[in-house]
Amino acid sequence: QLQASGGGLVQPGGSLRLSCSVSGRNTFRSYSVGWFRQAPGKEREFVSVIRENSSITRYADSAKGRFTISRDNAKNTVYLQMNSLKPEDTAVYYCAARMYYSVAYASLQSYNYWGQGTLVTVSS
Repeated sequence: QLQASGGGLVQPGGSLRLSCSVSGRNTFRSYSVGWFRQAPGKEREFVSVIRENSSITRYADSAKGRFTISRDNAKNTVYLQMNSLKPEDTAVYYCAARMYYSVAYASLQSYNYWGQGTLVTVSS
């Protein structure tokens, strides 16, 4: 079970850190975890992914240089640090997990487990 948290209202240029906590999975360290987002009226899109051992991270072009994904396997948690937020970052952010990293990491269909989403609103 995945639980995303950390969303909220932030002004443009501000920062937020999202967390994705995974419970009931003793093999968390075997899971690749991705972040996706869905803005109103738009399709869900890939944001970032981290491999099970943190050796690989990938970002959507919109996130490069502003977002950082990390994980703490001891806490069964993946983080998404979001800096320099823009109004276009406003969306519901979802975390998703799959066993082992896939080169199809940007595809929704690659993930078996999804969290419920956390709303990020960037507005002045």
